[in-house]
Amino acid sequence: MIRIASIVALATIASGAMAETCPPADPDLDRRDEILRRVQQAPDARSGQILANELWEIWAEAPDAHAQELLDEGIDRRAAFDLANAEAAFEALIAYCPDYAEGYNQRAFVLFIRQDFALALEDLHRALDRSPEHLGALTGRAMTYMALGRNRDALTDLEAALTMNPWLKERDLVPVLRHRLGEQDL
Repeated sequence: MIRIASIVALATIASGAMAETCPPADPDLDRRDEILRRVQQAPDARSGQILANELWEIWAEAPDAHAQELLDEGIDRRAAFDLANAEAAFEALIAYCPDYAEGYNQRAFVLFIRQDFALALEDLHRALDRSPEHLGALTGRAMTYMALGRNRDALTDLEAALTMNPWLKERDLVPVLRHRLGEQDL
């Protein structure tokens, strides 16, 4: 495992000369689109979730080995609730690969856990600017909007996510949001 001194060194390197060397993120768009189509046609939630897991494999495939190391380290640190080092790893990833959506999505997750919702929201916007179909970032943004009391924005994002994947567990929040907004559940 990389420790904080290593992460700081990686961030320093990433923000300097290596920032130019990150290859562009090249997700398999045809595969992604096919999986999204199959998720929409899945006969039940379990089948939909199995297919959605394949989408996460695409989003979590970093542009190169160095970026993958930073991503994996950040995820491992977050899982251990070592949020400072998780954030440092994601910051190094973003500095190294500023066009890779998952770096922003993962840092937003750390910021959300820390209840820094405004900064989380900024990162989720950045992730979705780079990958508009990123269901994790879209549902994450909906949850962040909810935490900020922006229920209309949360509902809009959840409904958009549900058009891509009707099996998302967050679908149970739609009636809650509609109730908060004084709307009838259709």
